[in-house]
Amino acid sequence: MATAKRKSAKCAMEFIIITGLSGAGKGLATSHFEDFGFYCVDNLPPTLIPTFAELCARGGMGRVAVVVDVRGGRFFLDLSDALAELASNGFAYKILFLEADDEALMQRFQETRRRHPLSDEFPDLDTSIKAERAALAELREKADKIVNTSHVTPRELREEIQKTFVDSQQSTRMQIRVESFGFKHGVPQDVDMVFDVRFLPNPNYDKEIGHLDGNCQPVIDYVMNAPLTARFLKKLTSLLFFCVPEFEKEGKSYLTIAIGCTGGRHRSVVLANWLGEQLAERGHQVRVRHRDLDRSAKASARKLKSMN
Repeated sequence: MATAKRKSAKCAMEFIIITGLSGAGKGLATSHFEDFGFYCVDNLPPTLIPTFAELCARGGMGRVAVVVDVRGGRFFLDLSDALAELASNGFAYKILFLEADDEALMQRFQETRRRHPLSDEFPDLDTSIKAERAALAELREKADKIVNTSHVTPRELREEIQKTFVDSQQSTRMQIRVESFGFKHGVPQDVDMVFDVRFLPNPNYDKEIGHLDGNCQPVIDYVMNAPLTARFLKKLTSLLFFCVPEFEKEGKSYLTIAIGCTGGRHRSVVLANWLGEQLAERGHQVRVRHRDLDRSAKASARKLKSMN
């Protein structure tokens, strides 16, 4: 039974080999794969690929991408054997090969002032590029997708990856995180949109419910039944229901919406939960997080203890 489960995991896992010429955009491609939910590893020695795939399968990872290129030095010569072993172990894989014209590669290296991986072996950049192209010729022939990035924008590369390697139904859905927070603890740094709701009625000053949080029904009723809340939510949803689909069309993978009140325990929690439900009902993939809820709860408990 355990063997059958392992074989099933192998078949279900998507395993991508990202390779190609230095300067052709492998780093950018890796970022795109990460956006699509792949676990990515850069510059893994080829001999470790079969073992790494086994570990990923045991860990239940569904999508994995590995960057392999001439930076591996002499270990790169082991790639063909490693791929053969990977296939014999029951792992299906696909290869994305990135390349660019010599002129484009020369310009990129000159602009970034980075050394070519083969610069210690060859006297100049032009020779290094040609030597690398020759070393990768056999691997290029095995590629499932070849992309020349000489005149390709980051968005176009993303679209090529999405079309070729990513399930279309999942990839078209942007991941949305709705996060509540308290301004007295600082504004979150990694957010796209911030809404301040400190102007709404504050349950904290109500002696009957102030000790509760925004997940409790009395607090929910207090916030949601306020006329000002209804007016605000009407304007908020009008804005977001317009913006979110446009962000998605633009190819944005993640959107974080932060809602802040004073302590991050009452109003912001209520509205973050409500907004998450509204977005989910419209078919969006949503996760709600309450950044400061526990912190505010501990502070409230300390305050009550000192009063007693």
